[in-house]
Amino acid sequence: MATVLIPIPDRDFDPTEVAVSWRVLTDNGHHVIFATESGTSGVADDIMVTGRGLDVWSAIPILNFFPLVGLALRANGNARDAYGAMVRSDEFRHPVSWSEATLDGADALLLPGGHRARGMRGYVDSDVLQRLVVDAFARGMIVAAICHGVLLAARSIDPQTGRSVLYGRKTTALTWAMERLAWRLTRITRFWDPDYYRTYTEEPGQPSGYMSVQSEVTRALKDPTDFHDVEHGTPHARLKSSGLARDTVTDSRPAFVVEDGNYLSARWPGDTHTFASVLSSKLAT
Repeated sequence: MATVLIPIPDRDFDPTEVAVSWRVLTDNGHHVIFATESGTSGVADDIMVTGRGLDVWSAIPILNFFPLVGLALRANGNARDAYGAMVRSDEFRHPVSWSEATLDGADALLLPGGHRARGMRGYVDSDVLQRLVVDAFARGMIVAAICHGVLLAARSIDPQTGRSVLYGRKTTALTWAMERLAWRLTRITRFWDPDYYRTYTEEPGQPSGYMSVQSEVTRALKDPTDFHDVEHGTPHARLKSSGLARDTVTDSRPAFVVEDGNYLSARWPGDTHTFASVLSSKLAT
């Protein structure tokens, strides 16, 4: 049995990327240790759990219980079931704090994501977590990152080189195409909070997408071509690129995962079953 450390923010993490990863790993006999900033149980982005809050009528009592846009973007049934089970688990209810987290005794570090700025910025910007990520790469541990978790890795600067730990590695992350599509949709339907789907937005003078996950991660790499996305001609490319189809424990066709030695990455919640299964297989070898 291997041990996987999963640091998450106190709130607003993506329920699929955390809970499905937890379920796949624990179902395969691995042990998970959670770490939150405060050392108390975290809470996922409620919109991604319920789907409520993304429609123009979301602020209207009673009508807010009938989501439409939210049904397409929220965690699906499998992920919501996994989240319900995870929040009742002993390991989730008793996390360590980020400052107490250690890689000693751990076999892998898993960095999940989310997008809601109020919770995710502290996670991505955390000096404590960035040092933890640098340490994990220095030890040659297995590191798995998905969505904004890749951004945390990209911002983790190795003091020995002055470069990101992802410099010279191949990776994927939340693509600008996916991020832009969800942002354009929700900035209209959630007009009172138009940047809900953007953790970081552009400053005046910066081109569109400059602060997207894909752009920032790419700037941390040795070569822009080290950022990988689904290419034309890839089997099931349309399914993988739809932004709607999600993988399951038995169907990896919609998923896209990039492996580079002991580092693996994925784009969004729709990749999570496959992402966690690949990690589990690596831990078993």
